[in-house]
Parts: sequence; C-alpha cells; structure tokens
Amino acid sequence: MAVERNLISGSLAMLVLKLLSERDMYGYEMIETLRARSQNVFELKAGTLYPLLHGLEDKGLLDVYEQESAGKIRKYYSITKQGRGHLEKKKKEWKEYADAVSQVLAMGV
Repeated sequence: MAVERNLISGSLAMLVLKLLSERDMYGYEMIETLRARSQNVFELKAGTLYPLLHGLEDKGLLDVYEQESAGKIRKYYSITKQGRGHLEKKKKEWKEYADAVSQVLAMGV
C-alpha cells in the first residue's frame, strides 16, 4: 500500500535522526536502511535526503566528516548532543500524535 508523501515528509527528520543515533552513516546507507526497515514504505531519493541532511546540519543537529570506505571517500553524518535532544522531543510528539489518531480511529468501532 502506498503512503501519501505528506505523511512521510513530516517524519523524515525524526527517522534520519533515529538512524544516526544508532551509528554514523553516509547518505546511500541511510536510504537503504530506511527502505529495508520500513519494508519499502520509505523509498527516498538522494534529492530528498541530502537537502534534509543539510538543513539538519545547519540547525546543529548533525555533524559531517569524510572517511574512506571501500576505496571511496564518503561523507558520514553523526548526530550531535543537540540532535539527540531534538530526536527525543520529536519522538514524544510523534507518540502523542499517533495515540490521538489511534483513539479517533477506534471510536465507534
């Protein structure tokens, strides 16, 4: 089942921060991890991910560094302390939202 883009776009920053709270990653690795974990619901394009990453970096939520991997120089992204705090705030907001939606959908059943 395809999910509307506007539902996905509102949660992408939180999902990217969650991935990076587990370990540093480069862009394509994030795209593939999100796709696999979501059973193909989140199929991001580089043109969607990289502007998001740049915005999170500008806000101080991510740091970027270069490192060689498999003979290639890759840009790795890591979450900052501020980013971890932002992630926790967004997770609480998401839980409140999801609980409210579930309550409404369950009414009258």
